[in-house]
Amino acid sequence: MRIAAVQHDIVWEDRAANFARLAPQVARAAGAGAELVVLSETFSTGFSMTPGIGEPEGGPSAAFLAGCAAEHGIWVGGSCPEVAGDGAGGEAALPYNSFVLAGPDGDVHRYRKLHPFTHGGEHERFRAGEGPVTLTVGGLRITPFVCYDLRFADVFWAAAADTDVYLVTANWPAARREHWTTLLRARAIENQAYVVGCNRVGTAGDGTAHTGDSRIIDPMGEVLAAAAGTETVVIADVDAAEVAATRDRLRFLGDRRG
Repeated sequence: MRIAAVQHDIVWEDRAANFARLAPQVARAAGAGAELVVLSETFSTGFSMTPGIGEPEGGPSAAFLAGCAAEHGIWVGGSCPEVAGDGAGGEAALPYNSFVLAGPDGDVHRYRKLHPFTHGGEHERFRAGEGPVTLTVGGLRITPFVCYDLRFADVFWAAAADTDVYLVTANWPAARREHWTTLLRARAIENQAYVVGCNRVGTAGDGTAHTGDSRIIDPMGEVLAAAAGTETVVIADVDAAEVAATRDRLRFLGDRRG
């Protein structure tokens, strides 16, 4: 399967503007043969803590992803703030940071970020998800994570046996770019799986700078495709058979304890 990470800037808290910016970039990726396209974390709003930033499940951001998927006959995913259920009062009114993956036939899958970024106050404005989600797309077993999740190896380990490709969507800051690139490779090497890291570029509404560094890494830790600090599309072909062959040749996963 050919997977693309769209490395893009974000217009702060302006969904319509972001949809207009991203639609041609998704089309560009699809035109290059991508069958699955990943956008950044909070692709439609930026990493905003503004009260009320959440939208209903199936709201405008999810509808944008589903529309792109249907138009181009591909899978399209990214994260957005979504309030589950009726969102009536208390903790239930807080949104999840949801990774939404929409398919060409109307299928929609969700993973909710397990680790809100407490250093940035996300835990006060967003609810935490309950566990990893793995789904099968085109013969690939795919497990998505969101940004800060990347620091927690245990959740990647827990999903490893059933995962060929990890998708990691992010608003990772430039100040810690070496952490981002190092941890992406580490998760690929230690789990013998592909890792697709999609990070934004540009400066957020709170002044945080982002350098992108999106990349696709193979099960041996080799970087198949990478980007620097501009808007671009990173594309590579991934193959479940390569994951199986790597794990058969180097049988490391079975030696894990705990």
